[in-house]
Amino acid sequence: MRFLRKSLTGLFLMSLTLGLLGYAAIMVQEAVQARLGEEPRKQRGRERVFSVNVVPAEFGAVTPVLTVFGEVQSQRTLELRAASGGVVMDLDAGFVDGGLVRQGQLLARIDPADAQSSLDRAESDLLDAQAEQREAERAIGLARDELTAAQEQRDLRDQALTRQKDLLTRNVGTSAAVETAELALSSARQAVLSRRQAIANAEARIDQAATRLRRSEIALAEAQRRLADTEIRAAFDGALSDVSVVAGRRVSVNEKLAQLVDPGALEVAFRVSTQQYLRLLDDAGALRPAAVNVTLDVFGTDIAATGRLTRESASVEAGQTGRLLFALMDPAPGFKPGDFVTVSLQEPELRRVARVPATALSAMNRVLVLGADDRLEEIPVQLERRQGDEVLIRARGLAGREIVTERTPLLGAGIKVKPLRASGQEAPKAPELVELSAERRAKLKAFVEANKRMPKEAKARILGQLDKDKVPATMVERLESRIGG
Repeated sequence: MRFLRKSLTGLFLMSLTLGLLGYAAIMVQEAVQARLGEEPRKQRGRERVFSVNVVPAEFGAVTPVLTVFGEVQSQRTLELRAASGGVVMDLDAGFVDGGLVRQGQLLARIDPADAQSSLDRAESDLLDAQAEQREAERAIGLARDELTAAQEQRDLRDQALTRQKDLLTRNVGTSAAVETAELALSSARQAVLSRRQAIANAEARIDQAATRLRRSEIALAEAQRRLADTEIRAAFDGALSDVSVVAGRRVSVNEKLAQLVDPGALEVAFRVSTQQYLRLLDDAGALRPAAVNVTLDVFGTDIAATGRLTRESASVEAGQTGRLLFALMDPAPGFKPGDFVTVSLQEPELRRVARVPATALSAMNRVLVLGADDRLEEIPVQLERRQGDEVLIRARGLAGREIVTERTPLLGAGIKVKPLRASGQEAPKAPELVELSAERRAKLKAFVEANKRMPKEAKARILGQLDKDKVPATMVERLESRIGG
């Protein structure tokens, strides 16, 4: 009986256990099916509003300023070369790099011994030529006197022949006397011809003497020039550079000794694009004499000068583009040839254009403007000029509207923004604070502590704010939107 009672009790307990297990399995199955059948809860989201800086589009007349880089150079640059070879004997103390010289100042002298010898020989030859000319002049005088005497002898012989013929006609003279007088007259005439030939030779001698004298004078002038070439003098006031000679050095003919630069006649050369060059031409196609501002940046200190556009290059060099322009600079101390400077010059005035920051323009020449309900609109514009950090644009229907000054990848058409204007901007308000109940506070703290992706520093900061009596409402809304209410 006892065995039967224990068996029935064990069977009852086993049946109860199996029933409880089946009931538990059914409950788990129903819970899983209910969980799978539920729709996923969506987090509450709200539209994000961006704060943007805006400026009004004001159209008017603007004078663009063309800014390029150029190089200062001197209009007068002279290479000092040795006109003759030899040893440099005398060298001026100012014949050094950067030395200032005056016009006509003797800078260096090359050994003049050979040139002086040539000059002495030329002077001796000139004296001989002058003596020869004087002797030729005296010789022609004597020849002319001899011709006069011969002509007188001829006249006398002619008179004697006439007298003999007269005597023969009166039967007083003889034929032999007449023949003798004729022979004497013929001899006298021959003597006259000889004296004329002597005069011709004397005149030729004078011409030869004059030619020799001229040649001697030319040789003397050449010798004097060669002697003068041994002296190197400054052609104008200026400064020396690239000096490559010292006293005692032997130089060859046409060897470069230094370079003389006029620091008072400076100009700036700069290159512009072809489009920029066309904007600098007048109606006749000539280059306008536009005013130029030249600036040299020296460790933050600007050295400025003014000038005027004067000319352009005659051709484009190989491998270059655009146009090379030259501007004559007004007297400006501090500038040196070779300085790399910034050149600014004014272009013709543009009408009906607006000046906006360059960051407001996209690569497709579009700008974002403020539309209805503070939503952005995108409008195409025409880019006229770039002026440093600003651009000059032109568009229809843009006057009076507000343009976003800084474009970002987050901004686009249809985005709602909060405009920030340069003037009349309100001061930022203090964040709104709310009091939390113990249950709500514990729920938020548990969510923050369970978030493994949040940095430790941010987590500690948020937990510290949640421990305070009042918590920023924006932070509470942000956390509750992430945990689904």
